[in-house]
Amino acid sequence: MSVIAEPAARPVTGAPRPVPQVLTHDVAGPRTSKRWVEWIVTTDHKKIGIMYLVTTFVFFMLGGVEALLMRIQLAEPSNTLLSGERYNELLTLHGTTMVFLFVVPVMAGFGNYFVPLMIGARDMAFPRLNALSYWLLLAGGIVFYATLFYHPPEAGWWSYPPLSSIQYSPSGGQDAWIFLIHLTGISSLLGAINFYATIVNMRAPGMTWGRLPLFIWAILVYAVLLIIALPVVAAAVTMLLTDRHFGTHWFDPTAHGSPILWQHLFWFFGHPEVYIMVLPGFGIISEVIPVFSRKPIFGYKAIAASTVVIAFLATLVWAHHMFASPVPVVVLGFFMLSSFLIGVPTGVKIFNWISTLWRGSIVMSTALYYAVGMIAIFTVGGITGIFLAVFPVDWQLNDTYFVVAHFHYTIFGGAIFPVLAGVYYWFPKMTGRLLNERLGKVSFWVVFIGFNATFLVQHALGLSGMPRRIYTYQPGLGWSTYNLISTIGAFILAVGILMTIVNVAMNYKTGPLAGPDPWKGNTLEWFVPSPPPVNNFDEIPRVRSVEPMRDIRRQIERTTGVRQKTGGSERFARA
Repeated sequence: MSVIAEPAARPVTGAPRPVPQVLTHDVAGPRTSKRWVEWIVTTDHKKIGIMYLVTTFVFFMLGGVEALLMRIQLAEPSNTLLSGERYNELLTLHGTTMVFLFVVPVMAGFGNYFVPLMIGARDMAFPRLNALSYWLLLAGGIVFYATLFYHPPEAGWWSYPPLSSIQYSPSGGQDAWIFLIHLTGISSLLGAINFYATIVNMRAPGMTWGRLPLFIWAILVYAVLLIIALPVVAAAVTMLLTDRHFGTHWFDPTAHGSPILWQHLFWFFGHPEVYIMVLPGFGIISEVIPVFSRKPIFGYKAIAASTVVIAFLATLVWAHHMFASPVPVVVLGFFMLSSFLIGVPTGVKIFNWISTLWRGSIVMSTALYYAVGMIAIFTVGGITGIFLAVFPVDWQLNDTYFVVAHFHYTIFGGAIFPVLAGVYYWFPKMTGRLLNERLGKVSFWVVFIGFNATFLVQHALGLSGMPRRIYTYQPGLGWSTYNLISTIGAFILAVGILMTIVNVAMNYKTGPLAGPDPWKGNTLEWFVPSPPPVNNFDEIPRVRSVEPMRDIRRQIERTTGVRQKTGGSERFARA
């Protein structure tokens, strides 16, 4: 509705001047479509980001239920809850869901929502392409989970031939897995191109590469790694599809094919995929810690450079997963050294995060709890990764539960803990409401204790010889106590995750009002209202440093004389 003042009529000479009349013109008609239709046809990056987050969390809960069923099966020896076939199906569903339908796309959800806001753009570079990437992800998940109604795949989330060949996996479930990889791969590739184009071309005035937020650096490298790795796995699953149905023999050793070729192609994608999953998590942690330490990030340039170095080294170490193949000793040494080297830039990040916390004015928020918990968990995963990088050790431990424990410490610590930190940190911006901090902190401790109870003992299981990918075991092997502890821990972990979901559901519409900047953050998303308007920015501010919101507050102080508080500290206990 616009209001325009107009004179009533031209005055007669000498007559009193008429009072202007206020005329109103209707510039926005009544709503013509239902709200759910607006979500379906939207190209607004914020709505697409929310749809990504909600959808991926639904898949996360499905994957968690599958994990709990597997843990119940392994809680005691000779359990008959699940047959071997059903266990393999659950294993495939769980691993594929967590990797392809949760961890990678949930990072795209945060990226979709916050990349334009943090760089001062009004939307993504290609809004319609952005919407298409979401719907392809949803289509892939539906195709994959439709197999529950006939025969789910059972060759594992890695689908090694010949187990995934038509002879050993004749059902359509394995084909659905291939189509899932194609659909989610195209979705991620389109999203990665969109992120790259947006970050390179649409930054606010003054936002040079040296002033880019660290989360944006992480999303940029995430996008580049996806562009490099996804075509390789797309080629691999296409070759597998033609082997299954069109008479080719890429992976059939009886017809001069090679199953090792699949391992090369899959892990050339699969090992960078680990860092595709954790690098955006590192970016979230790099935003959370300085805000709640009330200090600038320690070593901004070192953290940004280490992100790029990790991505480079991640593309060199895929053969680490192929220790059994006949490779010369020199090549083994090269891959072992590369695996060692990748710990150096990761260590740089960890030391810089700790240095940022050191002597900071700490605000004990739930987001900071999860950020610090991530440092602890991921460090354990990194140390066990160094063990597995030594090939003689890897030969003994690779097919044991030690690797299961290492992988979950890396992925849960490097991705899930940051995701939960991001939920508590950015929820006020997305909804305009605050989550319950007390419930959030309780949920953190339940998640932290449950996670360590689940996976710490699995290191001991692996060292005592329990193979991974088995659905039952005989009594008297010394594994039953560890497996029981692991199963109890899994249920404690599930309760912690459920508490966060309840927290979100309770406060989505009724939580305390947050205002535009409840934490006194450092980056541009806190410049706009909560939730942001459709166009994001009425006026895009000029960026003068890596912490533009601090500059804006100083300018307000100079202009108005009103001191801007450091923010939020009165709401929380200080350490």
